[in-house]
Amino acid sequence: MRIGELALKTGITKRTIDYYTNIGLLKAERSSSNYRYYNVEAVDDLHYIEKRKAEGLCLETIRKELIEQKAEEVDIQEIRLKMQDLEKDVSKLIATLDEQMGDEQSVKTTISKEGLALIKSLALLLH
Repeated sequence: MRIGELALKTGITKRTIDYYTNIGLLKAERSSSNYRYYNVEAVDDLHYIEKRKAEGLCLETIRKELIEQKAEEVDIQEIRLKMQDLEKDVSKLIATLDEQMGDEQSVKTTISKEGLALIKSLALLLH
């Protein structure tokens, strides 16, 4: 969305939004015609900035908090993806081991109770 739309949605002036963008509090993409476009997250970011300003924090501190929040969000997403990959790998491994062991024995009977509990816990975390 362009700066005018963002200002309408948040009640924050275009001048303030422009200032926040220039000092690095907000991110904007430039179009070929050099307009700034803001993503939907900018609405939440602006509300957060204004709330923290009202609590007496300086803009530099708020900028650092926003950077940390974004880094944590990326880390959580990365962990979720790795856990999904792990779940697939474990499922493949169990299927392969079951095939190799035949009908007489299942992998589930050869894995320790703690190991099976860990696998179940991981599966719960993924959902």
